[in-house]
Amino acid sequence: MITSVIAFILVLSVLILVHEFGHFIMARRAGVWVEEFGFGLPPRVLGKKFGDTIYSINLLPFGGFVRLHGENTEDSITNPDKAFLNKGKFIRSKIILAGVVMNFILAVFCFSLVYTFSGIPRESQNVKVLEIRENSPAAISGLKIDDIVRKVDEVTVTSNDEFIESVDGRRGKTVVLTIERDGNLQLISVMPRENPPESEGALGVVISSTEVVFPPLWKRPFLGVYNGFKEAWYWGSVVIQGFIKMFSDLFGGVVPKDVAGPVGIFALTTQAAKFGILALLNFIGILSVNLAILNVIPFPALDGGRLLFVGIESLFGRKVVPRIESTIHMIGMVILIILIIAITAHDIQRLISAGGVTGYIESVFK
Repeated sequence: MITSVIAFILVLSVLILVHEFGHFIMARRAGVWVEEFGFGLPPRVLGKKFGDTIYSINLLPFGGFVRLHGENTEDSITNPDKAFLNKGKFIRSKIILAGVVMNFILAVFCFSLVYTFSGIPRESQNVKVLEIRENSPAAISGLKIDDIVRKVDEVTVTSNDEFIESVDGRRGKTVVLTIERDGNLQLISVMPRENPPESEGALGVVISSTEVVFPPLWKRPFLGVYNGFKEAWYWGSVVIQGFIKMFSDLFGGVVPKDVAGPVGIFALTTQAAKFGILALLNFIGILSVNLAILNVIPFPALDGGRLLFVGIESLFGRKVVPRIESTIHMIGMVILIILIIAITAHDIQRLISAGGVTGYIESVFK
């Protein structure tokens, strides 16, 4: 349990600190006074000033924050030349978006490490059996993990789609699979189910035509980065589609089932940590993409909400009164906190009803 808590704190801290570091470094480059860069959340435990910035360690060990001079109201400005509000629209936009960019870079970095050390996936013409469900037609027929399916009856299959299409077209009928096992071809008779259980196919197998290759050592970092970028881009599209579906469900009066809050993330972190550092890195990459996409949503208190006000300024030719904008962001933050509390309560309910972390994770991906 202690290990899980430590892993959870580290994951959240890395995600948020990297995000805040993006704001920090871009603000410094733009000549904005960074009053404080904090690790954890207040109250402050320790603080040391280097240059004109206080670097602090705070009591709550979750993430961090950056406090910019003149970020919210003009009343607090003592150095106009270094105030965030006094910078141009383009500079403010860069500072706002820097956290999102850093989260995407973190995702690419994590995925790149995973591919560099675990190998590069590529499509092959071998449809390999990865899992077999208990009491399924595949299990009863004698099919084994690592078998390669060459034919379904007389139809040659070289991809997942071809295999699924061939099997589904023969539900309720006995078919003969030509499989390769230990270099030898064998014939296995099996009858695909007409009405398989939910989340199982007609045969009850998990297959893949993707194989993992290990290029020469000098090539792996380059291929790792290339595939890491593709993976981050892929998850970006998945997350965007997920958010679109979530908002569509909410407007339709449907409560989304697959939204996870802090408790859900803790459960998923615990599970990822069990599979080792590469699985945890992969999970951090996915979370980092989620955080990046979440932050560009044009909602008050989020980076996207702040960017929206810059857009309004560009459209109408003048700034929204800083005090009004600050109040709107504060209201947005309250709404977000209420939403997080509601999601957390839902997570706890699911965790209890599912009988623990494993059951919770199964309910999330069901």
